[in-house]
Amino acid sequence: MSSPPHTVLPWVVRRTRLPLLSSRCVDCRSESATTGEGRFRVNANGKLLDVWLLVRCVSCDRTSKLTVHERTPVRSFDPAELHGYGVNDPDLVASTLLDPLLARRHHFTLDWTGAWRLDAPSAGLDAAWPVQVAVVFADPVPLRPDRLIAQGLGLSRNEALRRVKCDIPVRRPTSIGFTFTVLAGD
Repeated sequence: MSSPPHTVLPWVVRRTRLPLLSSRCVDCRSESATTGEGRFRVNANGKLLDVWLLVRCVSCDRTSKLTVHERTPVRSFDPAELHGYGVNDPDLVASTLLDPLLARRHHFTLDWTGAWRLDAPSAGLDAAWPVQVAVVFADPVPLRPDRLIAQGLGLSRNEALRRVKCDIPVRRPTSIGFTFTVLAGD
């Protein structure tokens, strides 16, 4: 027995800006910091380099440094990476900030509130049922699938949970692509 044909809608979650860092400021005790435009500081000591990512408190504008490399021989750097540190390459800033090892080492988490958007075609909920949706994450934005689905379909979370079949836990944040099926409403 074959299943009925599905309409497959592609949804893409994209980063709109770099997320805030949830990290306590030593001056004002605020719990948010930003990378601003994303700047590195590179310091040479002989043949050794130190590289820091500069972050700024959102309340008092105090600048702090997150150590990316410490006393690392110049020869161990890829030339393109070293150039990226020198010119403050935005892609290198993003990949450095999103590195979970950096977050663990410096004891911060990322606050993605308002830093992402959902690119979805207009929901053809009048189309043939059931409708299958494939969600792809262009950036590792951790989101709860139930909230994402409700927002994308323009439904309440309870209504979305009632009408959606999904193979992953929908109340646990994920940043890995998944698919779900929307069933016809009453």
